[in-house]
Amino acid sequence: MKKTLLAAILLFATCFAAAQSIQNLTHQPPNGAGISYLMTDGTVLTQGGSQSDWWKLTPDNKGSYVNGTWTQMASLPSGYVPLYFPGAVLADGRLVITGGEYNNLNFVLTNMGAIYDPKTNKWTKLAPPAGWKTIGDSESSVLPDGSFMVGQKLTTSVAKLDPKTLTWKVLPSTGKNHFNSEEGWTLMPDGTILTADVKTAPNSEFYNAATGKWTSAGSTIVDLHSPTNVVGCLPYPGGCYYPPGEIGPQILRPDGTVFVAGSLAKGATTGHTSVYHPSTKKWVVGPDFPGGDSAGDSAAVLLPSGNVLVAGNSGQLYEFNGTTLKPTLSGLAPILMLPTGQALVIGNSVGVYNSTGTVQAAWKPVITTAPKSVTHGLTYAISGKQFNGLSQAAGYGDEDETATNYPLVRIMNNSSKHVFYAKTHDHTSMGVATGNLIVTTNFDVPAGIETGLSTLVVVANGIASAPMSITVN
Repeated sequence: MKKTLLAAILLFATCFAAAQSIQNLTHQPPNGAGISYLMTDGTVLTQGGSQSDWWKLTPDNKGSYVNGTWTQMASLPSGYVPLYFPGAVLADGRLVITGGEYNNLNFVLTNMGAIYDPKTNKWTKLAPPAGWKTIGDSESSVLPDGSFMVGQKLTTSVAKLDPKTLTWKVLPSTGKNHFNSEEGWTLMPDGTILTADVKTAPNSEFYNAATGKWTSAGSTIVDLHSPTNVVGCLPYPGGCYYPPGEIGPQILRPDGTVFVAGSLAKGATTGHTSVYHPSTKKWVVGPDFPGGDSAGDSAAVLLPSGNVLVAGNSGQLYEFNGTTLKPTLSGLAPILMLPTGQALVIGNSVGVYNSTGTVQAAWKPVITTAPKSVTHGLTYAISGKQFNGLSQAAGYGDEDETATNYPLVRIMNNSSKHVFYAKTHDHTSMGVATGNLIVTTNFDVPAGIETGLSTLVVVANGIASAPMSITVN
């Protein structure tokens, strides 16, 4: 099972466009970098090269990730060394991961899992849903109510984790066209999940967790999946897996459309793309990848401009602006949107992608209620609109989800210009494009924050609200 994230992007950027740029981090991770998550205190938690080790990237006192520093964090529980797995940052600030295509580099489709608490810097084992012997490299999403839903790779089954009790509930999953394998999930503004099928391409489907039913979302028109190159099955402990092929990432854009990047379909000379329009409930064929490229099992992020940055299997990066798919830089795959509006990109090095374009005012979080003064070490509530952004803002072929649809609070001291992130937690919604819904989150003022007149913003998907004045006591 070829993974382009860590295999086909090992070239460093050798060509630079006039507008965009890639900056290597000044301090590279000591043991390499894999999947990465934006924690709610503004740090980035990254899986290291041995898969069991994890590292934290902390921005410097000017808020720069380029000049940030790495700290080794707790390792995973003994025996759990996953590669290519579903995961998410929860509304309470913890990180949950489960499954894995590989464990200790063995193809096992493991059902193990763990949850990380940044308060204690500890991982705790997480049991699988009842009866699930495999999870593997499955799709997942945090639902608007804060629960974590994951698909079972080899069946049509889905299960939901209650973050408070850490118990699973296997949900009804009726009407699914075929098994979940290799499909990606996109959380929609109405709380449903959109997926473009792989086994039964060009079919697409919606899942409603409230009813437990799958319904057709129509044909993507063009074939977005590539056939498998595996002859026969892939044996794993307890069974035999017949892979259906690969597909590219799918991203919800600020205009409500969903862009899906295709792999190289049978008989095609280049990868196709398709765009779902909720206003018409129909798919429209998007631009083909230039030069015979495609994006099967690759990564993409939503940039603050509304463009989608996607990595081709050749190592070339592209930006989709709603109409065209244009080559930009090369060599590093976008894995995560940072609160600075930069995309974290990885390959044989780690850097940030600096994009261009304008953030529309209507996309920004809007603070409606906030304290005018705070004291270090205490917790406060802050409320507003669009605190969750307009999208999960990241996608992959199936697993390795790095969604950032949750609010961060950033405070800058007016005198020193030093930047501090106040850890947010217990957001009242984990939806996307929540419109006029008032969302509240809590933020913990760092004990080491500088006092005095300061400026506070709320950030979601790399887009900051208008600044407000605040006094830190």
